[in-house]
Formats: sequence, structure tokens, C-alpha cells
Amino acid sequence: MRDIKTRPATRSDIGALSQTLAHAFADDPMMRWMIPNDRIRRRGLPRLFASLTRHTHLAHDGVEIAPSETGVGAAALWDPPGKWRQSWVAELRMAPTMILALGVSALRGQAASELMKKHHPEEPHWYLAVIGSDPTVRGGGYGQALMRSRLDRCDAEHAPAYLESSNPANVPYYQRFGFEVTGEMTLPNGGPPLIPMWRQPR
Repeated sequence: MRDIKTRPATRSDIGALSQTLAHAFADDPMMRWMIPNDRIRRRGLPRLFASLTRHTHLAHDGVEIAPSETGVGAAALWDPPGKWRQSWVAELRMAPTMILALGVSALRGQAASELMKKHHPEEPHWYLAVIGSDPTVRGGGYGQALMRSRLDRCDAEHAPAYLESSNPANVPYYQRFGFEVTGEMTLPNGGPPLIPMWRQPR
């Protein structure tokens, strides 16, 4: 496998990385539950990820990308210890985009957000909110490069890491990096499970 470089994202990367994440999550169980209509989901996901990046994660220096030959191969949205809660200012700024991107599905998005907040660990940690690679390069090591980059930092800082897997099929992938399942959350109205996972520093 060739050496894949990663780097912090800038505002100029938002458009490309949001498209990459939209492609990565197009068939994700949670996203299909949240936005059942395929057309609305394809149109709304880039806006959703762009807004999350711009108003939350970029301000915390938690956005990292793995460039590919054609753009952004993979992207990860992290929050540093103590910074995972969105401020009311950020939520206010995001609200118009959420409504525009999701329509009535914004209510399901809010329900998912509240469920995750309720079960989120209080112990300081790095929070991996989103990671995804473009399907055209999936399996090429782009996501792995991003995981290694930030987890190396977690280990250097002796900090735990936390994520919620929205797809049970991805649990073994995260386990390879030292994450362990700590429970299960069930989204309302017939939604799929969310699987919280915790990683102790090494």
C-alpha cells in the first residue's frame, strides 16, 4: 500500500470534503432512516456535512483530510477533549442549513442528536463524529491513514477516543484500531442501532 498523506483541512476544502462524506454516507443505515427519500438525501447530505464542518469541527482544528489524485479521498471530523458539545450559537447558525438540507427530516436529525448527547461519555476524550472515504477509493487506505494520524495524537496525549458507529458492519473495522463496544442505542420510530465505542490510549 502506498504512503497516503493526511493534512488539516481549511475552509477551501469544505466543498470537496462534504461531497466525499456525502458519497460515503449515501447508503448509511442512519442516514437512510433520517432521510428516507433518495433524491432528498443525495441533495441534502453535502449541505449537512458542509454545515457541520464549517460551524463546529473546523473551529476546533478537528478536520483532517486524506487527499486523493482526484480530490479528497477521505475526511474525518473530530472534536478535542471538552469540545464535543455544540454551542447554542453553532446550533443557531446551522439551523437554516439543516432545514434546507433535510426538510421535515430535520426532526429525525434532532432526535438522533439528542439521543447521542444523552449517552455521550463525560470523561475527557477525542470524539470522532464522522469519518468516511469516497466509494471510488474505499479499501485504498485513506480512512486508515486518517485514523492512524489522529489516534497517534490521542496516544501521545494519553487521551481516550470515542465514536458512535451508525453501521454495525463497520464495528470490526474500528475494533482493529483498538475501539471497544460499550453498548447500543436505538433510534426512535424504527431506526437502526447506534453502537458507541471507546478506545483507551496506548
